[in-house]
Amino acid sequence: MATIIQKYGGSSLSDPERIMQCAARAHAVSQQGHDVVVVVSAMGRTTDHLLDLARQVSHRPGRVELDTLMATGEQVSTALMAMALKDHGADAICLTGRQLGITTDNAHGRARVQEVDRKSIQSHLQAGRVVVAAGFQGVTEQGHITTLGRGGSDITAVVLAAALGVGGKAEGYPETITDGRGAIHDASSVCEILTDVDGIYTADPRHVSNARRLDEIPYELMVELAALGAAVVHPRAVMIAQRYGVPVHVRHSALPGPGTRIVQESHLMEEVAVIGGALTPDLVRIHVLGLPSEPGVHASFYERLDEADLLIHDLTQHSSSKGDPADSSVRFTVARENLQETRDMVDQALAAYEQVDIQVEADLARVSVVGAHLGSSSKGTATMLSSLAEAGISVSAITTTPVKISCLVTEADGPHALQVIHDAFRLDTRATDISSTPGRQAGQN
Repeated sequence: MATIIQKYGGSSLSDPERIMQCAARAHAVSQQGHDVVVVVSAMGRTTDHLLDLARQVSHRPGRVELDTLMATGEQVSTALMAMALKDHGADAICLTGRQLGITTDNAHGRARVQEVDRKSIQSHLQAGRVVVAAGFQGVTEQGHITTLGRGGSDITAVVLAAALGVGGKAEGYPETITDGRGAIHDASSVCEILTDVDGIYTADPRHVSNARRLDEIPYELMVELAALGAAVVHPRAVMIAQRYGVPVHVRHSALPGPGTRIVQESHLMEEVAVIGGALTPDLVRIHVLGLPSEPGVHASFYERLDEADLLIHDLTQHSSSKGDPADSSVRFTVARENLQETRDMVDQALAAYEQVDIQVEADLARVSVVGAHLGSSSKGTATMLSSLAEAGISVSAITTTPVKISCLVTEADGPHALQVIHDAFRLDTRATDISSTPGRQAGQN
């Protein structure tokens, strides 16, 4: 008997009819004799609606109160899904994050799971019930409701899979995930992410007409694609799956098809340089100019960024060798929706330095390619820059890691830039070895 974790989100839960279809699918799996846990996100635009309500009564809603409000969206979905399952004849029970035993830290709005006490969920599975789990939420040690951030239901699905031993190690898990007891594992157990797309693509098909579905992708590269804008699976969920060996299968919630398997190692890894591209829209770039180069000043500033728990990217620093503040700068990007919070934090952190000038560059997007050993190759960078230059797309910044190359472009150029690099690396045919791409020289951009 296998343990099947099914996570439903997106349009899968857009209306009661779709919920009933998902319930029928989960019940059919249960009827095959498997233990089934159904993790659900909020219906349709529920989360946005709840945020709008909060903003109507408060100019700056507190994170604690927001988490209490946001968690209700998933609780509605769990109740409806359990009702639909019972209508199909299943013995179902719906559980909140607290009832699931999910304990998190105190970072409201972006909480991280610290422990899962699996005793409750296991007792229901042993009694033959289908467990319907509220995604996206947990509780602190003090009992306060927390949420895991946008896409947090993916995280819930994977941590529950890890806690229940799906694909894990026979010795059991560290206490940070479970109660420490050993678990029985079955090779057919899996965590399914069932959504409104039929797998992971080489790029977002909404922007790239010739994007191709991948049969499989390694955890490491999926983390990068997800973090850079491939929003099918939350990057933190993939990292947890990699750490605990949870097999993840991304499939369409209503249509048949093979989907995409997220795996430990791919047979392509030895030969592949580029496996996909991604677009991150709605970015702003913060320029902090004139920050003193004295020892400890930059470190203190970065500590304040970390304390604020802000998601920053593309961080660069320039310090004058002569210690001249006018020739020193720090630049980084944040999501547009986090601009005001980021600006407030920066203003507070730098209030003591009158010479500091803070500038905001808006309407940006990040276009990226991801692949094994990609950032270590100058040819990959040359191919990317020259293809964008030939398309008349200007690049304001470029960053690389061993598995990615990212460029900042204007928001208006973002979708076209993604299509350009997708074509330049020939991702419509197969994952591309850099040596097979046309010879190019980096253009002046």
